[in-house]
Amino acid sequence: MRRSLHFFLAILLLALTVGCGSMGRNFDDTHVVDIKNNATTKAEILDWFGLPFKEGVENDYVMWTYQIDKYMAGHTNSKDLVLLFDKNNVVKAYRYTKTADSD
Repeated sequence: MRRSLHFFLAILLLALTVGCGSMGRNFDDTHVVDIKNNATTKAEILDWFGLPFKEGVENDYVMWTYQIDKYMAGHTNSKDLVLLFDKNNVVKAYRYTKTADSD
């Protein structure tokens, strides 16, 4: 009986531990309101947010992604900033999303 209880508690603890995790790197979103299309430079973005979590290319434009996703037993908190830069290293477009209870 005692062995069964220990086994059950171990399985429960394992299930709770596996249900938690994160992906990405947290970033300070204070300056998101300062981003202006066709005005904000790549240097300003670097100064405000640091190095991006991901870099890529979309339709010949450089794309940077800042992202943090935290998973906790069926609940996800996330914060994402995606920026496209033109050929002059100026923000062409951006998208910012976050869940209501993100950091």
